Amino acid sequence: MSKIKIGITGQAGFVGTHLFNFLGTQDSIERVEFKDEYFQDTKKLETFVSSCDAIVHLAAMNRHNDPQVIYNTNIGLVVQLIAACEKTGSKPHVLFSSSTQEERDNLYGLSKKEGRQLLEQWAERNNAICSGLVIPNVFGPYGLPFYNSFIATFCHQLTHGEQPKIDTDGEVKLIYVGELVDEIWYRIKEPFQNPDIPYFVPHTKTIKVSQVLSLLEGYKTNYIEHGIFPDLSNTFERNLFNTFVCYIDHKNYFPQPLTQHADDRGIFVETSKVGGGQNSFSTTISGITRGNHFHTRKAERFTVIKGKAKLALRKIGSNEVMEFIIDGDKQPGYVDMPIWMTHNITNIGEDMLYTVFWISEHYNPEDEDTYFEKV
Repeated sequence: MSKIKIGITGQAGFVGTHLFNFLGTQDSIERVEFKDEYFQDTKKLETFVSSCDAIVHLAAMNRHNDPQVIYNTNIGLVVQLIAACEKTGSKPHVLFSSSTQEERDNLYGLSKKEGRQLLEQWAERNNAICSGLVIPNVFGPYGLPFYNSFIATFCHQLTHGEQPKIDTDGEVKLIYVGELVDEIWYRIKEPFQNPDIPYFVPHTKTIKVSQVLSLLEGYKTNYIEHGIFPDLSNTFERNLFNTFVCYIDHKNYFPQPLTQHADDRGIFVETSKVGGGQNSFSTTISGITRGNHFHTRKAERFTVIKGKAKLALRKIGSNEVMEFIIDGDKQPGYVDMPIWMTHNITNIGEDMLYTVFWISEHYNPEDEDTYFEKV
């Protein structure tokens, strides 16, 4: 069976990165690489569109001092995409990322609405398919603070010694980036019955800005200051917590020391206080490495109790590897694994390594959320 060839304009952006990484976990997909410079090189753009069965058009300008620049830029990107398709005779299924600001009186919203309409007209002329996706406010890990969402801004501020301020405490309709990616993937596989009508991607949470801030402040107090995991059984709060953790400066925060209590019976170490999930324990022979995998939704903690370990983490799509050494014989400690970071642990000592693991879900062999990739 041939693979579906999918390209993403704006691949390096917030949603684009998450979508690109997700598609990399699907055996039925071949990802067609896109770089922003392709919009400056007609031949490269034409090669790109002619290589794709589906294109998710995410590339857009969201913020600029001059709204007219935003409008001109976004319309211009659509016009270039259409021109490349027509020049090469390509008819990929184009999924256009629009915004709920379509109906607002601003040039950004107008650029999204008119851009969608231009692609729909192209599809009608060429017997192709255009799926217009009207997307609510998106949040999730690694979004840019002061740019992608107020949640990214709040998370950055709270993890960097700043206090967020609320300008307007209104209700917001939100969707987690992982949920949006699932929706896009579904719409690639199942195009609309009526592609002329835009699809309003349903939000998954309605909440006041102050309520979001209160939850994030709780994570700062309980998790950062006291090492306590919250109850992650609620989907929205799990996604919000996973987002928050990704803004912590891991290089300077981990490993965190633990208090060791010793008497004539041996030692006792409290490893983690949790609101859900499960703990496990392992021994590892000298020189052996465990792990080399990542998760897309599970939060996880590795705690070294005894022996000497090297823990390594690398964000998917990055070449930078972070390494931490914990000698449990001197002082036990832990390192937490953010989602979308592949990780492993190696016994670099001569004796047996004793490790306790906590993960935020009970193990389900039918839905492991575990993807193997070497650090």
